Amino acid sequence: MQPTPILQFGTSRFLQAHVDLFVSEAMAEGQDVGPITVVQSSGDPARARRLQGLVGAYPVRIEGLANGAKVQQQVSVRSIARTLSTATDWDAITRTFVNEAEFVVSNTGDAGYAPQPADTAATFEQSMSYPAKLLCLLRARYAAGAAPIQIMPMELIADNGAVLRQRVLDLAADDPAALRDWLQNDVLWVNSLVDRIVSEPLEPAGAVAEPYALWAIEDQPGLRLPCRHPSIQVLPSLAQIEALKLFVLNLGHSFLADRWRMAQGPDDVLVRQLMADPVTLGALNAVLQDEVRPAFVAAGLSEAFDAYVVTTRDRFANPFLDHRIADIAQNHGQKVGRRIAAMLDWARAQGDLSAKPTLSAIVARNTDMAS
Repeated sequence: MQPTPILQFGTSRFLQAHVDLFVSEAMAEGQDVGPITVVQSSGDPARARRLQGLVGAYPVRIEGLANGAKVQQQVSVRSIARTLSTATDWDAITRTFVNEAEFVVSNTGDAGYAPQPADTAATFEQSMSYPAKLLCLLRARYAAGAAPIQIMPMELIADNGAVLRQRVLDLAADDPAALRDWLQNDVLWVNSLVDRIVSEPLEPAGAVAEPYALWAIEDQPGLRLPCRHPSIQVLPSLAQIEALKLFVLNLGHSFLADRWRMAQGPDDVLVRQLMADPVTLGALNAVLQDEVRPAFVAAGLSEAFDAYVVTTRDRFANPFLDHRIADIAQNHGQKVGRRIAAMLDWARAQGDLSAKPTLSAIVARNTDMAS
């Protein structure tokens, strides 16, 4: 089997419709990239059919709006050459990590990052967290004298590369100083932000996803990309795209959820149905233009804001996505704090002191919930 320079931890439908698809399309156009070895880190035997279905080719259905026009297409993803499980294939995973891998990508979720009692064990145990398993592999690579590797976590954690590096360094506190120095200064830990709504899985493998996709990668010396793709952006800082996602997309969702809660709307209302109501759409447009946009103007991001709003409206109005507003409204008070109250603070920090009555009222009536 040919070497697999990309080692992926996680089998989620998100990864199938995101990085795996990007690499597949890059390979199809002749880029010298990939393929991928996928590692199932949970060891869940119920997902054995998914692992088998990933190798060779699997479908991804792209459904939604792009520039206001309906998109419906199916692509075949052919980037995965091998699948392994930490529960049964640890030796093969270690050999691949030491001898083949140049990039590690992961999307293991909160459960994969949660500290476990086995994390302090001297050798691999299946019940370890993902950072502890990664440390075991890094120790093996260092001991073999292999070149440093690039670690690219894709979990939805701010500064995810820096967070993962610190978790690994904390677990390596009793390791030799030379290994810790290698981990901190030679291994490349990459911060990134990913975004794509992947609405449902296909069986045994594959997914249904919206047209929009983003992998924003924070630049640093020595950075390499697993492939080139239109959805991959290398940025000097992730602050701009984080602000757009949090204060336009996420804020817009919570604004719609607040209106729905105040109106005591039915539980089965979908976001796309709200976008089809002229009154609700007008209210959303007004708050984005009158109360949010001035902050982005003050930050020098007006053009980026205007383009992102157009994309966001398409995503909200996706006619193929059944996104219940009741689901978005869960933990509403906390979300208002992170998305709307934080936007008001951010706006002031940018020098935008304009009135924001609608957003301020939402924060005021949800303060008790958030505390």
